[in-house]
Amino acid sequence: MISKIYSIGVNGLESDLIEIEVDINNGLPNFTIVGLPDVSVQESKERIRSALKSSYMPLPPSKITINLAPADIKKSGPSYDLPISIGILNHMGIIEENKYLKNSIFLGELSLDGSLRGINSILPSVIGAKEMGFENIFIPYDNYFEASIIEGINIFAIKNIKQLVGFLAGDRTLEIPEKIDVNSIEKNLENKYDFSHIIGQTQAKRALEISAAGMHNIILSGPPGSGKTLLAKTFSTILPEMTLDEIIEVSKIYSISGLLSKENPIIIKRPFRTIHHTASSISIIGGGRNAKPGEISLAHKGVLFLDEVLEFPKTVLEVLRQPLEDGTISVNRVNSSYNYPAKFILLGAMNPCPCGYATDPDKECVCSLDQIKKYASKLSGPMVDRIDIMIEVPKVKVEDFAQNKNLKSEKSFDILKRVKIARDIQLKRFEKLKITNNSQMSSNQVKEFCKLDKESENMLNSAVKTMNLSARSYYKILKLSRTIADLEQSEDIKINHIAESLSYRKQDD
Repeated sequence: MISKIYSIGVNGLESDLIEIEVDINNGLPNFTIVGLPDVSVQESKERIRSALKSSYMPLPPSKITINLAPADIKKSGPSYDLPISIGILNHMGIIEENKYLKNSIFLGELSLDGSLRGINSILPSVIGAKEMGFENIFIPYDNYFEASIIEGINIFAIKNIKQLVGFLAGDRTLEIPEKIDVNSIEKNLENKYDFSHIIGQTQAKRALEISAAGMHNIILSGPPGSGKTLLAKTFSTILPEMTLDEIIEVSKIYSISGLLSKENPIIIKRPFRTIHHTASSISIIGGGRNAKPGEISLAHKGVLFLDEVLEFPKTVLEVLRQPLEDGTISVNRVNSSYNYPAKFILLGAMNPCPCGYATDPDKECVCSLDQIKKYASKLSGPMVDRIDIMIEVPKVKVEDFAQNKNLKSEKSFDILKRVKIARDIQLKRFEKLKITNNSQMSSNQVKEFCKLDKESENMLNSAVKTMNLSARSYYKILKLSRTIADLEQSEDIKINHIAESLSYRKQDD
């Protein structure tokens, strides 16, 4: 008789059903795992041997063969420890056939003493099990809070193998921890930044508001001390809350990356990922030995902040072009390919020249025109094409601080209210489409939703010729104008919306 137990394998964000077959026969003692297992799966033999012995259920001195089917899918990670153990115990007769074995998924890494350790990728595994029609899933206790956000499947949290064997034998019950309360976590979130704390910079604040409303990419340019980084860090305070579907989607990525914990079991706030200019291409787009998601995927539904963007190697900046256009990234390996989502707002901050003082009224720039041009060329034409807003951030003068210290600046909460209204307008507009924001519109959708009157069309066509703008820039301006109109709750795109959009564009060389 062959025992069969079910588990889940995760490739990228996709889940594969893995059938674990166990056969124990007379012969020289041997423990073999087949079905394209990697080293970590092969190592499970020793973990299982010690865990079962510590739990007073030692392996028999027989020939044990484990098959992980289908054999054409590579199996990796320690999550197969638990299902293999259950299959062996079922074959040994310690666990008899019951309703759970045939309609459940088992996942978990075993310690040598038989206790279960938390594993990565639990969220996509639970979602996959539910979509495959399984009624139950048995997982490590430490992963329960992360998994409990998913409804429609019975989730059993296990502390050790002996506890699970007792439950499956009907000898004991399992403690069911409290499920995670998304709303209570949300209430505990605070932000120390607020736009009311930033003096001046009205134009930059307006540009960031438009960016947040339509998910438009933006770059802030200004001398050191002008407040670019502070504006960037405050940007997250005007981003709308994530929906439950977005929370699950983002948390899946963090689950795969091993960035969730019992203390932080899900991602509630929109991600804000800051990248240093020494970061490698692999850390940004994803990859490595286990093809983990990179920073662009960890920033999905949120913000990817590149401080001192022109200090990044040009090759690193260029790898962002494709995900900025497609909203996804494909990480390829010899025998497999992993697709991760990467829909984010690119927020960059840069100095106008190598010394930083080209636009500083108080300090003299020491750079030549050639140096400035070479510095700016790190941001290639195709890359600039993918930036919706380029805004200058001037240095605030000392006298401005004195004049503004008693003036009330608009709070982030008030800006956020307008952003939410604009986002709601977009959600209603695109409710029958697979997009949610103006920045995601295709050229055909732009033609449908961004119609202009004759006066506005003439202005835009004239600007395209004068500024030598590309076709991509043309559509970017229309998308941006649509967002500005949405912020004003205007059904039509007017000439002033086009004019403001043009003010954020850089003339093409």
